[in-house]
Amino acid sequence: MAKTVLHTAGSRGHMDHGWLNTYHSFSFAGWHDPERVHFGVLRVLNDDYVKAGFGFGKHPHDNMEIITIVLKGALEHQDSMGHTQAIRPGEVQVMSAGSGIFHSEYNHSRDEDVHLLQIWIFPDKKNVTPRYDQQMFDIEKRKNQWQMLVSPIDTADEGLKIHQNAWIYRSSVDKEITLSLQPHSAHHGFYVFTIEGRLEVEGQELRARDALGIWQTPQINISAREPGEVLVLEVPMLP
Repeated sequence: MAKTVLHTAGSRGHMDHGWLNTYHSFSFAGWHDPERVHFGVLRVLNDDYVKAGFGFGKHPHDNMEIITIVLKGALEHQDSMGHTQAIRPGEVQVMSAGSGIFHSEYNHSRDEDVHLLQIWIFPDKKNVTPRYDQQMFDIEKRKNQWQMLVSPIDTADEGLKIHQNAWIYRSSVDKEITLSLQPHSAHHGFYVFTIEGRLEVEGQELRARDALGIWQTPQINISAREPGEVLVLEVPMLP
């Protein structure tokens, strides 16, 4: 029997700092919910809106796989490995913090907010050499099909690589389209995050920014009740 946990958009943590309007699917910074610390090895899924001309100053990370997906605008990234690069809609950035890095992220636009999803996943190896990668993904290749954005570093699967046995998929779905996914292992679960639209996942309706965690299932079926976009994270579940 499949197990599920529902995280509605309105139940997320919310902080409005003026320059940053952010929603937390899991406990983060000043918001803590003991029932929502992680989903398997998925530790953070933040839905961030950053005002023009503002950003996150230089700060450290270690032993975390960090994935950034820009939905609107452009985010400029700088890090202690020497990278300076903008991330734009359609692009995904991965960073293995490993033994330790510093980085900053800024919206250098004077008139447009940047909207991004930032994801943190616990790695399966400690203190690896920090690494960075970025890739543009063709929107047409996720139309009514799964586009693999992220996959484990030791596989030949598509997408950017991370130090964890986890996969991230994205799809833009038309009304009445149904997509399915099978887990790579019985020990894996799926975290289904609705970016836009209205979906039905195993009988549960999800609207924009709602999420459903589901595990102990041989397959998930996601049906679009309205045109929309969905992000699915397949991750190992912790004991």
